[in-house]
Amino acid sequence: MRSQVTGSQVVAVRDDHYATINGVEQWLQIRGEDRSNPVLLVVHGGPGSPYSVFTPVLRDWERTFTVVHWDRRGCGRTRRRGGAPKRAELTELTFEQQVADGIEVAEHLRRRLDKEQIVLMAGSMGTILGLPMALRRPDLFSAYVGTDLYVDMVANERLGWRDTHERLQAAGNRRGVAALERIGDDPARWTVKQWGTRMQWSMATDPASPNVIFKLIFPLLLRNPDYSLVDAWNWLRGFREIRDAMFTEFMRFDARLVGTSFEVPFFLIQGAQDVVTLTAPAVAYFEQVRAPAKKLILIDGAGHFCACTRPAAFLDALTGVLAT
Repeated sequence: MRSQVTGSQVVAVRDDHYATINGVEQWLQIRGEDRSNPVLLVVHGGPGSPYSVFTPVLRDWERTFTVVHWDRRGCGRTRRRGGAPKRAELTELTFEQQVADGIEVAEHLRRRLDKEQIVLMAGSMGTILGLPMALRRPDLFSAYVGTDLYVDMVANERLGWRDTHERLQAAGNRRGVAALERIGDDPARWTVKQWGTRMQWSMATDPASPNVIFKLIFPLLLRNPDYSLVDAWNWLRGFREIRDAMFTEFMRFDARLVGTSFEVPFFLIQGAQDVVTLTAPAVAYFEQVRAPAKKLILIDGAGHFCACTRPAAFLDALTGVLAT
């Protein structure tokens, strides 16, 4: 149900619904404590991991923003509505198609929430959609906020392999060292399963947020009051199906080739110790960015998923940069 404002009374926004986006019914979760607040569209990573699962830990954000989570094609509740994607649909799925979906989502939100512009926030592999959305349609967005930023996928994975290998060696973890050495240090040759091995060992030994999958994401999937077991099942299945289908395409991604000149303010909020989307390449990309305004904030002691593992610190950073 949409909120209504009568006189000085402010009613919270809770407008969860399916919207037909380029011919496909896609799930939008829209929540906030004050309809007059800025709208924050969150473009999830994965590439098939809807961030609506993090709603319980991001609840305080709804005091400052109307927060929108969008479950993309084949993901989460969109998958639940439309069923498992057919093989042909997965084969034909592209990031270009999802960029077009994202632009249509933004236009839908402007109409539905009566906003001239919205804040676009993209995390992790959401970067692959978020950057071109901001570059192509700056009229839709008041600012771009990046986090867990991917730059050059192959270079990032090569650095990630070395970083994790060194960490495992220092810890005397022979099993982990052997697992990484079996896949080799050339990500351009990896299969999706081998890429998963790098992810597994990097995240399991993340010094900032070790085992974040098992300590944060799985408990939220099982205990989130908004998620049924069917929702959790669709989240997990969609994650795997979309990851496998889009592996070849996302391994070709290079943010520098997408562009570095923006017509909207560009802000990057990154975990200072990110071992998945490594911090140094993200900072190097930020330094190349040209925008009407830009600012970089590194959250010390935070790694990947810094918005969700350090939600209060991230919110402080977010409200701070948007106020500049």
